[in-house]
Amino acid sequence: MMLRLFYSLLLVALMAGCASRPTGSLPPKHFDFAKDTFSFANELVWVYHRDAASGKFVHEKADPVPDYTHHCFVVARAAKQFFVHAEFKPNYPKVPAQDYAELVRRIRTSDPRRGPGMEKVIIPGYADLKSFSRDHEQLLKGDCGPAWLSYAQRGHWRMIMPFTQDHRDRNAEELVTSVKRNGIAVAHVVAFPALTINHALVVYDSVKTPEGIDFTAYDPNSPDAPVVLHYDSAAHQFSFAENRYFGGGVIDAYEVFHRWNY
Repeated sequence: MMLRLFYSLLLVALMAGCASRPTGSLPPKHFDFAKDTFSFANELVWVYHRDAASGKFVHEKADPVPDYTHHCFVVARAAKQFFVHAEFKPNYPKVPAQDYAELVRRIRTSDPRRGPGMEKVIIPGYADLKSFSRDHEQLLKGDCGPAWLSYAQRGHWRMIMPFTQDHRDRNAEELVTSVKRNGIAVAHVVAFPALTINHALVVYDSVKTPEGIDFTAYDPNSPDAPVVLHYDSAAHQFSFAENRYFGGGVIDAYEVFHRWNY
């Protein structure tokens, strides 16, 4: 009798295990650029432009110097944290500013390396991060982290090591896999040792083309429209187009905020 009961309970447990889906296998949440990005930019200390006479990409110090600079990794990390750990409830009543500050603190101290889970931090009174950050810009700028965190990001060690063709191929595929699994990935884009670019992008889509892979991303420096990070499979190279802070060209890229050493 006891043996029969044991096997019956074991069978029920096995059936229940087969019926449930692990959290990691759930379809990823879709990143919506119009909703899941901050309304403000990580601003630039330097103003860049291409000199008409020499054709060179040159820069000069911004005047006046903006008050929110060098936060690209902070903004990218926070965008991932809000995407993964926050749930906006526009039908809930708004709460006092100090309550929002506590909710932002909970998001900021959440683990950006942990994938989507069941427990969410509820943000009442707002439909999305875009509208929330529009109303609470100074709170988010002050509470999402200081600029020095962009310099101390633990994955920076990787940029000083050589990137082989195999490394670049794996980095590109890792970004594709992370976006498919989690809906989002933060990429460190860099040209080392020149450091003409040393920046973070929030990648949220990838499309394979005859030439390679086009990654669509949110750029903390340019919150008005998505940007494209390209990977050339034949050349085994990432590239990024010219914009208001980078002269364009070949770079390296790899995912950060996803493993203990990145």
